[in-house]
Amino acid sequence: MIALTLAEIATAIRGRLIPGADGSGPETIVAGESQTDSREVAPGQIFFAREGEETDGHNFADRAVDAGAAALVVERKVDDRVAQIVVDDSTVALGALATEVVRRVRDAGNLTIVGITGSNGKTTTKNLVAAMAERIGATVASAKSFNNEVGGPLTMLRVAADTRTLVAEMGASAEGEIARLTAMAPPHIGVVLTVGLAHAGEFGGIETTFRTKSEMVRDLPETAIAVLNRDDPRVAKMQELTRAQVHWFGLSDSADVRATDIESSATDTRFTIHADGESLPVSFHVLGEHHVMNALAAAAIGRALGLPLSEIVETLEAATLAAPGRMEVLGGRDGITIINDAYNASPDSMSAALRTLAQIRKPNGRSVAVLGAMSELGEYSIEEHRRIGLQAVRLRISELVVVGTEARQLHISAINEGAWDGESKFFETQDEAFEYLSETLQPDDTVLVKSSNAAGLQRLGDRLGEAHA
Repeated sequence: MIALTLAEIATAIRGRLIPGADGSGPETIVAGESQTDSREVAPGQIFFAREGEETDGHNFADRAVDAGAAALVVERKVDDRVAQIVVDDSTVALGALATEVVRRVRDAGNLTIVGITGSNGKTTTKNLVAAMAERIGATVASAKSFNNEVGGPLTMLRVAADTRTLVAEMGASAEGEIARLTAMAPPHIGVVLTVGLAHAGEFGGIETTFRTKSEMVRDLPETAIAVLNRDDPRVAKMQELTRAQVHWFGLSDSADVRATDIESSATDTRFTIHADGESLPVSFHVLGEHHVMNALAAAAIGRALGLPLSEIVETLEAATLAAPGRMEVLGGRDGITIINDAYNASPDSMSAALRTLAQIRKPNGRSVAVLGAMSELGEYSIEEHRRIGLQAVRLRISELVVVGTEARQLHISAINEGAWDGESKFFETQDEAFEYLSETLQPDDTVLVKSSNAAGLQRLGDRLGEAHA
């Protein structure tokens, strides 16, 4: 964070400053990061005590001070060893401080802000863009999937005076949330990847999802750039909603950055990238054809940042993993490949992962799909789980292993298709599934483990990877 006095911070977040027993007061300068988890606090940082649904951060303020916190932002007075700034709402205050820090650095003219949203692919694209931006200068990017009203500001508050690029992943579970994040850090480049059924249950339908995702580009000025998916009809429609210059990515011939000649294997995805009249071959080691779209989005952003296509390709080829738990290749013993993709799942990403499994299975081995529930689909849940079960059959997946009661419809759908005789198995628990797979996997099998994070199958993928390392 840029250096600010406690008086400046108190003004920015509209709080009442109470000096600390250590002598900290209005003129005390703080430049450390901000935290909302006392376990993450390091010396010189600011601790925001938030009242959550299950825990109250005020109960851990003393731990934050013990860890070296320079100041506390609280809703009621607590530990008086260091300065406290009392506010009405600590979460609102966190966003207000992020807004002030970003504004100061942005006004200095050295900061470019990239905002990324979409139903799928945000984290993968963000990681690729951050690697590209590092070629230009100091870059701050969202850690993990820090993309909500807390994670977003925490990322923004890592911006320093020498930061050249802020790559902010912006998610939402309701209308207005992306708009609030873009108000904190107004993007120079606003990106929408997809509008799909991920979180449709929370949003209340696909049209609400569309309106929410379009908040990324609605308020962009004419000087900004909107990077949009040419192949997604809903995203393409956002051209009508923005004043910004539109840069398209996709497989369509009309996309500004596009790919042809896509070929997938268990080691990489090869394609030719085209941009500005130039074409280059790419060996992309992030597994799965669906990640080509994320690579194209990142490439379009890289071009908007001013990078030549050759450096963009170098960055893409250096990437080996989208993120932990996303198409992560494990195993290897007896030719058994475990693909752990259980960090998250939507109907689109589940479908894409199954297609990848079908494409890369070894000629002498089987394709085994270990699937758990897709969360937050609301009224679409039964139909989408049914559709994925049918797809597994129609892709001729050798065996389907369904884990957890919430995913049972996958199993029922597959066995009702009538084309299989015992190729779909259902287990209530991960332990049961692990025991079954440990006994039945054969040399050269390729195994996909896929579910939403809430279903918890990432650990099952790791166990299978360890068992067949």
